[in-house]
Amino acid sequence: MDYFVINGGKKLAGEIEVRGSKNAAAPIIAATLLTKEPCVLSNVPLIEDIFKLLEIIKSMGAEVEWVGERKVKITAKDLDVEKIDYELVKKIRLSVLLLGSLSARFDKFELANPGGCKIGKRPLGTHFHALEELGVKVTQDEKFYLVDASKRKDAQIILREFSVTATEIAMMLAAGMPGKTIIKIAAAEPHVEDLGKFLIRMGAKIKGLGTHTLEIEGTRKLDGAKHEIIPDANEAATFLIMGVATKSPIIVKNAREEHLDLVLEKLREMGAEFLVRKNEIQVIPAKKIKALSKIDARIYPGIPTDDQALFGVLATQAEGETLVFDTLFEGRFNYVTEIEKMGATVKVLNPHQAVFTGPTPLRGETITSYDLRAGASLILAALLAKGQSVIKEIYQVDRGYEKIEERLQKLGADIQRVPEGE
Repeated sequence: MDYFVINGGKKLAGEIEVRGSKNAAAPIIAATLLTKEPCVLSNVPLIEDIFKLLEIIKSMGAEVEWVGERKVKITAKDLDVEKIDYELVKKIRLSVLLLGSLSARFDKFELANPGGCKIGKRPLGTHFHALEELGVKVTQDEKFYLVDASKRKDAQIILREFSVTATEIAMMLAAGMPGKTIIKIAAAEPHVEDLGKFLIRMGAKIKGLGTHTLEIEGTRKLDGAKHEIIPDANEAATFLIMGVATKSPIIVKNAREEHLDLVLEKLREMGAEFLVRKNEIQVIPAKKIKALSKIDARIYPGIPTDDQALFGVLATQAEGETLVFDTLFEGRFNYVTEIEKMGATVKVLNPHQAVFTGPTPLRGETITSYDLRAGASLILAALLAKGQSVIKEIYQVDRGYEKIEERLQKLGADIQRVPEGE
């Protein structure tokens, strides 16, 4: 298993490009199973979770052909859901998205319990409730979810929480069957909207994208479609926060300001400034980083929970105390023990709140990435630290960031990937 070796304390400079959104690509790939016709997706991120998802749909008989560096053609003409690779399904949580498209296409099937990041309890109750409201019955044995979609129907449903994945599952099922479905308390993230735009290109009629109420008119015969995946807002936030924390004037290309409104605003409150041009944002380094009374991770358009750990590391460099509050997952502070080894001053109040005190000089240490977003925050901590850091379990980072070390090297970061055993 590879690890990163990082010599910190260096200023960064230059341009770094944001790749396609993992959180948009995954449901859109799942949605290609709604049609037997070819679909062509561009700006697909070349990351482990997406590769595994493509392997899963290939195991059922979908044809997957790379027709460009980040462009893939998917044809799901003949699918055999009984041939699905259950071991792969168990490795990535993204596989749960298949519940939506497979429920539209098959009357009965089984799906293994999906894997993913260990960031606390992530129950699927809202997902199953949405399916049940649309006539799909889901039962569970020791290893599998048993799905009976033979009585699927349009309906008005109220999601039990603002769940991105439950919204996407319901959207796919609604788009792939006749009738009008209304989804209330729907998630409104940019990647949810991107899925909606793809479904419209396939022939579904959807009103309310970007709002919390969706109206979907579906059809059993959706068409193939071409679609370009939106840039990854979480990746853009990662690089912007890296620039602010290291006080480096980097330029983040393919960053969409409208997807980063509150992230940028909070960074401005902490003393940062930005030069926003078409399709790029430049960090103007702050002389002093100021603490905030609270950084509150919430559903969109709030601060994404995926960015919380990065803000936490940034807060170690801010003058004063910052309360970081993550309402969504109780395992999001697992990175704190690692940055404490590096000298950070953090008091975890409970599974959802922690107080960061700064500015604190960080020192190089051997640390471990416990999940995807924690891994990105530890890279930031290592870039800030004096001396050499070693980050283990970096496969977690590879799940969501495409060759991040090569891209940071172009900014002047001293970061190397080292194969295990060397």
